[in-house]
Amino acid sequence: MTQVSEITLEFDGKQELIDRLDAVMDGDCARAITDCVRNVLCERVENRALDLPECVFQHPGDSYGRRLIHKDAKRGYTVMAMTWGAGQGTPIHDHSGMWCVEAVWQGEIEVVQYELTETRGDRFCLEPRTTMRAGVGSAGSLIPPHEYHTIANPSREQTAVTIHIYAGEMTECCVFAPLEGDWYERCRRELHLDAA
Repeated sequence: MTQVSEITLEFDGKQELIDRLDAVMDGDCARAITDCVRNVLCERVENRALDLPECVFQHPGDSYGRRLIHKDAKRGYTVMAMTWGAGQGTPIHDHSGMWCVEAVWQGEIEVVQYELTETRGDRFCLEPRTTMRAGVGSAGSLIPPHEYHTIANPSREQTAVTIHIYAGEMTECCVFAPLEGDWYERCRRELHLDAA
């Protein structure tokens, strides 16, 4: 991914989405906030209330695309659109200790959640727990410490698009490189935005 300036995407329905999100963001309970955010996203997707720009449906090449929709100056949350080419996915990663709500706008995604069972320095024992396939209109949340997962587009033909709302600005995360068995080595990875 190439580093680009933080230009947010503009489209019909964006301001209503932001207004609805602003109304549910105040509070200190991550579970309550993510439940409300998930409801807002599901309703927006179900009603096709967002006219996402064409760039969101084009993956940038060998990697999935990350495009900034909104960065809230007051509350700190961010809204991203991610584009997944056929078969594209992530390694096991975390969300830097932030909650996140993810909704499927187009296609299907597969999420595998992992449980951290032991650490030895930068070596983590991560055991797979659940695998979920989610289609259009489905949304889920990740709340630390249950944030270790992979996400992928299982289709070999269709592009998938997801909308992600993070508690803050996710500019880096940890990814976990396989060692042996359920053991992985933790490495920091900088995250970049793709051009609109």
